[in-house]
Amino acid sequence: MALARVTRQLGDIFDETEWPDLLVGLTLADDAAAWRLDDGRALIATVDFFTPVVDDPYDYGAIAAANALSDIYAMGGQPFLALNLAAMPPELPEEILRGILLGGAEKVREAGAVVAGGHTIDDDEPKFGYAVLGMADPERLGVKSGACAGDQLLLTKPLGVGIITTAFKADQAEPEHLATATEWMKRLNRTAAQALADIERLHAVTDITGFGLLGHAWEVAERSGVRLLLCYGALPFHPGAQRYADELLFPALANSNLADYGDHVRFGPGLEFEQQLLLFTPETSGGLLISLPPDDAERYTRAAAALGQPVWRIGQVLAGVPGIEVV
Repeated sequence: MALARVTRQLGDIFDETEWPDLLVGLTLADDAAAWRLDDGRALIATVDFFTPVVDDPYDYGAIAAANALSDIYAMGGQPFLALNLAAMPPELPEEILRGILLGGAEKVREAGAVVAGGHTIDDDEPKFGYAVLGMADPERLGVKSGACAGDQLLLTKPLGVGIITTAFKADQAEPEHLATATEWMKRLNRTAAQALADIERLHAVTDITGFGLLGHAWEVAERSGVRLLLCYGALPFHPGAQRYADELLFPALANSNLADYGDHVRFGPGLEFEQQLLLFTPETSGGLLISLPPDDAERYTRAAAALGQPVWRIGQVLAGVPGIEVV
C-alpha cells in the first residue's frame, strides 16, 4: 500500500547503526518494532486500528483488540500493556462507546495484558484499536525473513472474513456466515503462538491481515529470497466466502492488493479470477502464516492440536527467484 511504501522511505532519516538495540525497525518493516532491552528480553511495539467491520459494539471492540494483539504474537512475543486509540463521532451514544471499550478491554485481559490508558479524538466515522507492548526473547523473534527451501507452510485461521463482512455491509451475507467469521476474528492468536514454544528456531512467521494471504506471503517470499508454492485446495475458507466471491462482493482493497502484489503471483490454469482475487482480499484478525522445516511442522501441529488450535498445511517453500505460485 502507498502508506507502507512511503513509511519505508523514512528509513533514510534513521541510520539504524546509531541504534544497535533496534532489532526490527523501518529498514526491515516487519509486523512490529523490536528493541533489545538486554540479552534475554526484547520489547515489541505495535499499533493498529480500523473502522467497524460488524454492527455489535462489543464484538467490534473485541475484534479490534485481537487484531492489534496479533502482531505481538506474530513476533514471538507476549503482550503486557495496551493503550486505547479511539476516533468517534461526538454524537455517538455513550453506551455504544462503552460497549466498544468493554469488548476490547475484556479481550486484552484474556490475553493476560492490561489496558493502561489511551487517546480519543472526535471523527465523523468510528475508528478503534490499540497500541500494544509485548516482550519476547531477542533470539526467537518471529520475523518474515527466515523461510528456507524445503519448509512447509502452515496457516492457523480460515480465510474469507474480509469478503464476508463486505457482503454483510451490502446486506448479502447469511447471519450464520457472519456469526462464524465474527467468532474467528475475536479469537486470539495466543494458542497458535504458544504452540511454537518448543520449536528451537523459528524460520518465518507473520499474521494475515490487510494485505490478504498473497500480500503477506509475498513479504515472506521477498524477504527470505524464496518461492512459495500454495495449494488452493488445501486452503481453509470460512463458510460463505467462496460463494460471495462468485457473486463478486469484494471489498475495494482486494483490487488494491491485486495491483500491488499481483505481478509476483502465478496462478495455475484451473483457478478462476474470483478464486484468485479471494486470496488478495484483506483479512481482519487473521491467523498466523508459519514456515517451518517438515519435522518442526509436524511437532508444531501436534502441539497446536493439544491446545485445541487447528493448523492447515497449505504449501511449501522452494528455492528460486522470489515469488508465489498457486496451483
